[in-house]
Amino acid sequence: MIVEERIYVLHTHASMKEYLNIYSTEGLPVQKEILGGFLGYFTTEIGVQNQLVHLWAYDDLEERRKRREKLAEQPAWQSCLLKIRPMIMTMENRILIPTAFSPLPGSVLGAST
Repeated sequence: MIVEERIYVLHTHASMKEYLNIYSTEGLPVQKEILGGFLGYFTTEIGVQNQLVHLWAYDDLEERRKRREKLAEQPAWQSCLLKIRPMIMTMENRILIPTAFSPLPGSVLGAST
């Protein structure tokens, strides 16, 4: 299993409330259906401001590649991106390998295919 950590920082002129509203109603439903393995979506309170962090679990890099490729083909996802991308100043992602003792729920993977 791998976990993808995605970190976005919004422009200072972008509204966090507006971004989260668009994403939660238009983007997240499509992503959850196609990507599966949704672990969480977070905002920062202390540290980098206007930052969003979200985590996605996959069996491996190949599963991630296939699911993200399928997501990119979805018109609903592309429509959402047209609205939220201009709000994003920076994007970063990392692939994390959980330790054997990480308390991740076993039902995270395969939640949706």
